[in-house]
Amino acid sequence: MLRGLYDWTLSLAARKSAEWWLAIIAFVESSVFLVPADVLYVPMAIARPDKAYRYALIATIASVLGGILGWAIGHFAYQAIAVPVLEFYGKFDTFEQLRLNTGVGFILLMLITSGLAHLPPIKVVTILSGVVGFPLHLFILSAIVARGARFFLLAWLLRRYGEPIRNFIEKRLGLIAAAGAAALILLYVLVKYLH
Repeated sequence: MLRGLYDWTLSLAARKSAEWWLAIIAFVESSVFLVPADVLYVPMAIARPDKAYRYALIATIASVLGGILGWAIGHFAYQAIAVPVLEFYGKFDTFEQLRLNTGVGFILLMLITSGLAHLPPIKVVTILSGVVGFPLHLFILSAIVARGARFFLLAWLLRRYGEPIRNFIEKRLGLIAAAGAAALILLYVLVKYLH
């Protein structure tokens, strides 16, 4: 199922309506969709490097708006909408542990790591932010910074290095971003527990 969804999303990059699809995928990825917008963004930016920054802006705006929807689902409709979505993806138990043991600082850290490296998945963090009442203005600001940094860094890499960087991005950037996210989490834990 996941491979079919991935292939379908990738096929959208070749359509004339690709920008609209990018906005839709980036929007729903932040609250309910499984496939990251990068799957559509990267081939679009490689095919049209002159539009890479435009695509980054579209993806960032749509992702932040989708994140606001995720926050609203968590804040206003946790039992009715969020619980079934989390159960569908098998993330409910993990989510509940996070919900019970999470403070504002940790939510902010997760928003940054999720926005940059999908760790944890962005939809989990956006819903969790609403459930715990994370301040919406801080949520929006951190989402703009984290998601914008991800898409605009990809735009810069793709414009500068073109097709050769695609394999690197698809195979290794996730690992590099994950290592960076792990370092941020470790730093947070050290600062929190050493003080």
